[in-house]
Amino acid sequence: MPLIVTLPGDGIGPEIMAAARELLGKVDSFEFDERPVGGASIDAHGTALTDEVLAACGDSDAVLLAAVGGPKWDKAVSDDPSAPRPEQGLLGLRKGLGLFANLRPVRPSPALLDASPLKRDRIEGTDLLVVRELTGGIYFGDSGRDGDTAHDDCAYSVAEIERIARVAFDSARTRVTSVDKANVLETSRLWRETVTRVHAEEFADVPLDHLLVDNAAMQLVSRPADFDVILTENLFGDILSDEAAMLTGSLGMLPSASVGDGGLGLFEPVHGSAPDIAGTGQANPLAMFGSVALMLRHGLGMEDAAAAVESAIDRALEEGLRTRDLGGEATTEDATRAVLANL
Repeated sequence: MPLIVTLPGDGIGPEIMAAARELLGKVDSFEFDERPVGGASIDAHGTALTDEVLAACGDSDAVLLAAVGGPKWDKAVSDDPSAPRPEQGLLGLRKGLGLFANLRPVRPSPALLDASPLKRDRIEGTDLLVVRELTGGIYFGDSGRDGDTAHDDCAYSVAEIERIARVAFDSARTRVTSVDKANVLETSRLWRETVTRVHAEEFADVPLDHLLVDNAAMQLVSRPADFDVILTENLFGDILSDEAAMLTGSLGMLPSASVGDGGLGLFEPVHGSAPDIAGTGQANPLAMFGSVALMLRHGLGMEDAAAAVESAIDRALEEGLRTRDLGGEATTEDATRAVLANL
């Protein structure tokens, strides 16, 4: 029986995790090990991620995370910049488990083409994958303050770029678009050189093009259906994948998978903890359900079950399911029941 470590986290996290566990209970038999992370872990243990939780995740078959963060801990950091931050738990999981590749599929449901802020003819046919490097770059570089000056250092090695490039090329159906800022940043020049070399030496049959990140941000909203795989570094990928989420109509619709070389994966929706609606029953669980599907496919090798979950989500939306972020009134419970009815 597969062992899944569940990390409900903060805000709406426990609510959507409960819905995810109910969904998984209808899919197959699993063993669950629930642990605190983020703000919940700071409150309980004084740190966003304990060694015990990291070890438990490493011993599992897959890790399912809901959301971390909230104003309570933001205030603590504003009062004392050295205070622990919930997001450190997520970064610690990625680094500690060797999860260097984040996969964010963006495929608007046909039923939600009119829910996007973009016109239907702009997004129809969109089916892209953002491949984001997760454990290098500015988020993991040296940072600090010296009087009135602050610094955050961005660094990448050839080996880090090579391995994420291979993930992108292996995932491509038609082509890879590598995104950088090579006209300004030295790390981006190394990025472009390395991606170009890996392409020439190992994946010459996969078309490759390069875009500067500012141009990519514009093209993503003007012609999203033209993209297949978008390959980029940590900071740019963080921003572009959230931009891409709005193609689906709501940030509450986008799942993600974080994977490495060892087979273990971390699966989570990309939306935040939404503390303003926590406890109200209004949270949209569909991105969490999509993350369950990615876990079944990429983490547990259960392709049929993953496809069944994705199909159930699409059918529920076709039947009119709309949570508040999608312009409707459906609650978390309503959405869960609608998807389960189609499973």
